[in-house]
Amino acid sequence: MEAEAEKSLVKRNFLRDNEVKIQMLWKEHDVYRAESCEKPPEPGEKFFGNFPFPYMNGSLHHAHAFSLSKLEFSARYHRLRGADVLLPFAFHGTGMPIKASADKLAREIKQFGNPPVFPQSDKEEQGNQQEAEDEKAGAPPDNKLKGKNEIPEFQEPSKWLNYFPPLAVEYLKAFGLGCDWSRSFVTTDLNPYFDKFVRWQMWKLKEIGKIVKDKRYTIYSPLDGKPCADHDRATGEGVQPQEYTIIKMEVVAPFPAKLGVLEGRKVFLAAATLRPETMCGQTNAWVLPNGKYGAFEINDTDVFVLTQRAALNLAYQEYSRVPEKPTCLVDLTGYDLIGLPLKSPLALNQIIYALPMLTILTDKGTGIVTSVPSDAPDDFMALHDLKLKPAFRSKYDKAAEKVCVDLKIKSQNDREKLAEAKRLTYLKGFTEGTMLVGEFNGRKVQEAKALLRSKLIEAGDAIMYSEPEKRVVPRSGDECLVACTEPWYITYGEAEWKKQAQEYLSSMNFYSDMTRHGFEHTLTWLNQWACSRSFGLGTRIPWDEKYFVESLSDSTIYMAYYTIAHLLHNEDMYGGSSTSGVTPEQMTNEVWDFIFCDGPFPKSSEVSQLILNKMKQEFEYWYPFDLRVSGKDLIQNHLTFCIYNDTAIMSKKHWPRGFRCNGHLMLDSMKMSKSTGNFMTLREAIAEYSADATRFSLADAGDGVDDANFVSSTANKAILDLSKEISWMEEQLGADTLRIGPPSTFADRVFANEMNIAVKMTEQNYQACKFREALITGFVGLQAARKWHRISCGSQEMNRDLVWRFMDVQTRLIAPICPHYTEYVWRELLKKDGFVVNAGWPAADAPDLTLRSAKKYVEDLIGSMMKLYNKQKANLTNKKVIGLICVKEQFDEWKIECLRILQNNFNRETRFAADSVILEALQSSSVNQGKDFRQTQKLCMPFLKSKKKDAVELGAQALDLKLPFGEIEVLQQNLDLVKRQVKLEEVEVLSATNPDDRAKAGSHVKQIEQNPPSPGSPTTIFLTCSLAIIFLVDIYNLLTELSLFLEYSPEHHIVLQIGENNLENLAKVTELAEPYKYDKINFNCGCPSPRVAGHGCFGLYKESLLLSLCQ
Repeated sequence: MEAEAEKSLVKRNFLRDNEVKIQMLWKEHDVYRAESCEKPPEPGEKFFGNFPFPYMNGSLHHAHAFSLSKLEFSARYHRLRGADVLLPFAFHGTGMPIKASADKLAREIKQFGNPPVFPQSDKEEQGNQQEAEDEKAGAPPDNKLKGKNEIPEFQEPSKWLNYFPPLAVEYLKAFGLGCDWSRSFVTTDLNPYFDKFVRWQMWKLKEIGKIVKDKRYTIYSPLDGKPCADHDRATGEGVQPQEYTIIKMEVVAPFPAKLGVLEGRKVFLAAATLRPETMCGQTNAWVLPNGKYGAFEINDTDVFVLTQRAALNLAYQEYSRVPEKPTCLVDLTGYDLIGLPLKSPLALNQIIYALPMLTILTDKGTGIVTSVPSDAPDDFMALHDLKLKPAFRSKYDKAAEKVCVDLKIKSQNDREKLAEAKRLTYLKGFTEGTMLVGEFNGRKVQEAKALLRSKLIEAGDAIMYSEPEKRVVPRSGDECLVACTEPWYITYGEAEWKKQAQEYLSSMNFYSDMTRHGFEHTLTWLNQWACSRSFGLGTRIPWDEKYFVESLSDSTIYMAYYTIAHLLHNEDMYGGSSTSGVTPEQMTNEVWDFIFCDGPFPKSSEVSQLILNKMKQEFEYWYPFDLRVSGKDLIQNHLTFCIYNDTAIMSKKHWPRGFRCNGHLMLDSMKMSKSTGNFMTLREAIAEYSADATRFSLADAGDGVDDANFVSSTANKAILDLSKEISWMEEQLGADTLRIGPPSTFADRVFANEMNIAVKMTEQNYQACKFREALITGFVGLQAARKWHRISCGSQEMNRDLVWRFMDVQTRLIAPICPHYTEYVWRELLKKDGFVVNAGWPAADAPDLTLRSAKKYVEDLIGSMMKLYNKQKANLTNKKVIGLICVKEQFDEWKIECLRILQNNFNRETRFAADSVILEALQSSSVNQGKDFRQTQKLCMPFLKSKKKDAVELGAQALDLKLPFGEIEVLQQNLDLVKRQVKLEEVEVLSATNPDDRAKAGSHVKQIEQNPPSPGSPTTIFLTCSLAIIFLVDIYNLLTELSLFLEYSPEHHIVLQIGENNLENLAKVTELAEPYKYDKINFNCGCPSPRVAGHGCFGLYKESLLLSLCQ
């Protein structure tokens, strides 16, 4: 079994061994080092692409590889076509995930020891002991702790950044990433050069007024003690604070016994609402009977009754006597609150009451809900359940009642129907509603909302309150809330800055309309962003060093740093050594301004002018970057931040040119997930499939913004396909049977043309970042073209020049996707100099689309003939079959007129004009002259309808009056191919407009009449040979051309039938025919008659493939 398993991996192992050798050659020749030029590049002369640096709290996984592969394929394409290419790579450590993980590990080691001893029951301990004994049997002694002695070192955050980045470099090199590693770096102050760069960036934004300090609501982690940005979250990325208005509904004294301890304080039921403008219609308050509440101190006088969760949020929003620590004076349940008399602002009734509602959610809002039955279906049904009087409800608008009746809601427990009813009434009420009561009577609801909210807050009857839209969990495991903080903010969303970003957006290449729409939408809502935090790793805010720069704020323009990183710390990602002698301290703000912002030369700088000019040359040559590839989830933060920061800091000529975003990656049609086990690291993929087979399957996985799918069977098939291709090339290069000489046949011309088309289409696909399509046109399609050429050649061998050109072209076209395989072919098989990665894009003539149409015509005809033949096969058993292909190269005049009418009334956008317009044109056309229009319609409408359908599906070419090539000529050149593919004895092409050809069909001419051919759609007839072939000849030709006699064949009973009224001639023909040993000679004296002579009844000669057949 082991031998068989090893044998099955031979092909994979060959690819892996070759990859290691090729990677060593690349390293030896420093193939991917990028060098700038003094002269600025012309359009297309350089390509700078980059990828968001991955976070280094673990190994790179397959989804990283998927997104990165899009950049890698694109960069290799540009390198292949001759551009200077810069593809750098860096590693992110900023933020809280690493620090949080390190701290968690430290706590667990302190709690459970190292190695850990976890508390467990006796039963569990017994079971685990037995399991451990079972595992120990057959295992090496002391193997259990192998490799685990490093774990305690990860209590230090720096260990993570010293461990995972080098590991990532190792795996990326194994993947074949064409990267200039001399420019790599890690973020945080672990690299002092990059730390100085981020400090300069922050200073720059502050100087131009883009960073301010301001109080605002933000998602916040109490455990971490800082705002929780998107990249700091385990769940809830993209969630924003949801703003409510808390209505202070004062409890009227005397208080019930449970609230007795609150006597002398102002006690309010704190009801959170999104619709403060509806408070004029409130009738009561709702509480959840079995809900848990508390009376919490807000200040020295006020007490709010609400849930513990809401009280915690308020405590972080400066509404707690003890900041950030809610103080509960009394624990309560909803039952304690039912029946409380309340005085609520804006209520028409002086006193309203707290009543029970069963559908309140205590994980949203405060757990206290105002009741506005006129606008809220939930309120209406709850009151309905409590059997309130109709007269009491009639004072208010009945919208909620109507929706409840329409949706047949019977109770407040019909939660799904109530949710839909709430959506309908809230949407219509807010967008179309008008205030009916109160101070703003007659105003639009949308206008009144802000006015009423301001009035309530100014009067002290309400406060602002926020909480997360959805549950947010930081990487530390805490649950986030909304806090009112005063950190440093970047003023994204500021009107002028947003306008500039929107203008910039319009000039960028996004490779997808969906991606563009994603950016446009993000710009509509993105607002101030907290760029500082007090926990984690990173660069300190230079003017307020108690804060770090937040992880998404130090990763917006770092792509510029790539251009000079090698001059500061060549190949040392930690910046521990300087090849140029420049120290971090020498990289002052003035130096950065000079390099990146066209600032004045820093005369006071200690850095030499030569080095400064070189840095500026590097930046000017490579920037702006041409392509940044990323997952679509970064559109809503990181990528849009990049647009904002570039427009603020960089000059317009340096604004980035393109973003390409992709969806998430599935594995075998299932979501990638560590918890389910459907997960794969980059290292595992390379070990399982090889790098090139992995890359092949990643290219095939998909190109759009929808989720892609890595299919393991595709990767396994790629191993076989690449291995088979190597074997085939070795065989062809060693063969001496290939046809020598210039390409000359139809098959040769088609194969050469297919390669030209592949070169042009694959180039277009690479330029558009459509890598799956590039794989199809550059490899799969070429394989099919080669197969068709081999079949078309038949008994002839393939043309040697074309085969060698095929190997060269295919190797170059697939090089961006499978670089190790193609280097092997280039160097070892084709014996070419240099590296294929720099070989240049293959030259190709302009594609001959007419020739491709002719090839497709032959393919389609063979397909239709095979289908028809298989259908009729049962009736043709044990008989030799001959195929007749009846062709008509031009339409009838009336059809030509119909096509012209359609051509004049068709365009790509609007398709066809109205039927009435087409009918009017038909009625005034030559087809209808002197005829009853109803008869014309009967004749023409089926044809018009059919061609309209073809035009909609195929385009305007479906309305052409004839094909761009001669059908009969093309078929004559491919008769042998048709015969072999359909498995026929003989094939003959007939012209439907030639009476002699039509006569050759004999009695089968009816099939042609029933199914007449048209340009591009020939009619096929199958005839059988049996018993006898009757050779009908014109005697006058036989007397002068002996070669017209049919050679005798023992397979058939052959009869010579001669028609003539001159006996001397008959006798002479009989004498001449004697050597051919016909089985029978029939004499038809008196024939041919003038009626049939010369009309095809006789004169079917030897060189004709068709003989009249006697069944």
